Amino acid sequence: MYNIKWPYSLEYEKEEKITTDVLVLGGGIAGCMAAIAAAERGQKVVLVEKGATKRSGAGGSGCDHWESAATNPCSKISPEELTSAMLDDNDGYNNGISHYIECREGYDRLLDIEKMGGKIRDTEDEFKGAAFRDESTKLMFAYDYENRYTLRIWGSTFKPAMYNKLKKLGVKIYDRVMVTSLLNEEGKQGNRCIGATGMHTRTGKFFIFRSKATILCMSRPARIWLFSPSLPGLCEFRPTQCIGDGHAMGWKAGAEFTMMEKSVVGEFSAAGRSYPPYGAGNNHNTWYPASLIDSEGKEIPYADRDGNILRNVSERFKPADSQKFFLKGGGIDNPKYDYEGPETLPFSEMIEEGYKLPFYADLSTLPELERKVIWGMMIGEEGKTKIPVYKNYTDAGFDPKKDVLQCYGTGWTSAEFLPQERQLFGLPGGFLNDWNLRTNIEGLYVAGDALFASDCFGHAATTGYYAGRHGAKYAETASISEVNPVQIEKEKLRIYSPINNDPYTSIGWKELNMGISKTMQNYCGDIKRDELLNIGLKQLKEYEKQVIPNTFAYNPHELVRLLEVFDILTVSQIIIQSCLSRKTSSKPLHFKRGDNNGEDEKRFITLKQADDKVIINKLPLNYFGDLKENYEFHNKDYVGRKK
Repeated sequence: MYNIKWPYSLEYEKEEKITTDVLVLGGGIAGCMAAIAAAERGQKVVLVEKGATKRSGAGGSGCDHWESAATNPCSKISPEELTSAMLDDNDGYNNGISHYIECREGYDRLLDIEKMGGKIRDTEDEFKGAAFRDESTKLMFAYDYENRYTLRIWGSTFKPAMYNKLKKLGVKIYDRVMVTSLLNEEGKQGNRCIGATGMHTRTGKFFIFRSKATILCMSRPARIWLFSPSLPGLCEFRPTQCIGDGHAMGWKAGAEFTMMEKSVVGEFSAAGRSYPPYGAGNNHNTWYPASLIDSEGKEIPYADRDGNILRNVSERFKPADSQKFFLKGGGIDNPKYDYEGPETLPFSEMIEEGYKLPFYADLSTLPELERKVIWGMMIGEEGKTKIPVYKNYTDAGFDPKKDVLQCYGTGWTSAEFLPQERQLFGLPGGFLNDWNLRTNIEGLYVAGDALFASDCFGHAATTGYYAGRHGAKYAETASISEVNPVQIEKEKLRIYSPINNDPYTSIGWKELNMGISKTMQNYCGDIKRDELLNIGLKQLKEYEKQVIPNTFAYNPHELVRLLEVFDILTVSQIIIQSCLSRKTSSKPLHFKRGDNNGEDEKRFITLKQADDKVIINKLPLNYFGDLKENYEFHNKDYVGRKK
């Protein structure tokens, strides 16, 4: 091992063994809620997190709105209506099970989080009298003020409240431990999941976790197409350590995935290709419904679903005539016609009609409370906006009452991206699940960004709690199994080999990540053809065989970064295999075939690995059946308790 000074005691290959009833992998919003649900059912719970659970994960720094509170006392739409709209919006390419859970239980979870200490109401009457506030409940709403199913929340208060709840329930938390693999019974791929392995990110210590049930709540993939070795952490919406480790280890364990061929042109990406999330002027999500003006101060009008130009700001929050409700926010920001909300003119029309670049977001013309709720509440609670955007801009003198903020890209997006610069944004692919949020592997449950068509903060919290509930129920009758020593030794060899390589003749994590990204841009970009995809797959396999054995890491921190890139390489291969399996173009999947030979077959393509072979299957888009009927059948205890 290359000898350098390191501030922590090195414990490479030293083992610690932990046994528990329920093992939760990932301590983000989904993971915390899964652990809470399992512990509330009386199970012994261990939670493993790569960072520090109190603030880790994509939602650790906050969230400004909760899209799925369809059962709140002010809502005028049902969980069935909202879920159906989400499905229709994506032509059926969506996770009906997880999003129905989100819509059905979303408000329940908000009430739970409020009891933990999270803030979901305007308790200080800061926005008293606002059109978006309900005076009796003090709940505050976003987007569609008529139907009131999306709540504005103080999301920065949520994670610490969850953390404190975990401690009170006696959940054993292992912070700064990277999960590296899932353990199968008898060490055989596809067998029951009986635990996981991990490595401490500061000492290099090896962990073996045995469990009756495992709930995987780890992030969606990232850094597949875009990466800069000189700017590895710039402008990321999600934490830079959230790169899809769970997808890679699930694949190796034999789990089944779907929609992995889906990708969209990136936003909030790394590699210096965008601006700080919500730190550039726009009129979407957090900034909705900011006015846009052109370089000469001319306001760009909003129009409703039917193309009618809106006369004032208040109309931007109302459905069109004959429209029951509209969708807005997160993964439903660009809905189809039936659910399309008020929006400014398309960029091309703005240019044709003489509006002049650059454009600016102008909050000064909004009513005072509308301006205040955007700048100071939404900007400040959403993601990483509290310090980088709200505090820093305010300290620099930005005053939303008189200043405007420049838009970039095509008028309002974060930046321009090339067609080959794809990202797993919006509703990406992931683990296939059943009505228990269980995978095809016995004992392995999934929630949050691990699920296919995952979305937002509310989706993570509700699916996490739901998976924790069902995983705990399984654990009540399951048993602990012995781990396979051969599987353990293979994993230790895999993760520790780089520390013994010569740094002068080996390759570091940044170089490998860059090579993967370039390969994906060149061979799995905007337009797909088998010839291109097979070249790309061959190149990735060469990296696996020739490059990985010749990588190095100076210390546990660099070893974690390197293991992440190994997982990025695995996920990239899953994506190409999925692309090879879909033979026709699909607009909702943003999937273009250069050799397209037919209509979109409107089916999910699923894939898994068995004995080093890729197994492809197909599922109807409505494989989950009747939403309400199946939900209530699988949740009789919960439904009964609610009644």
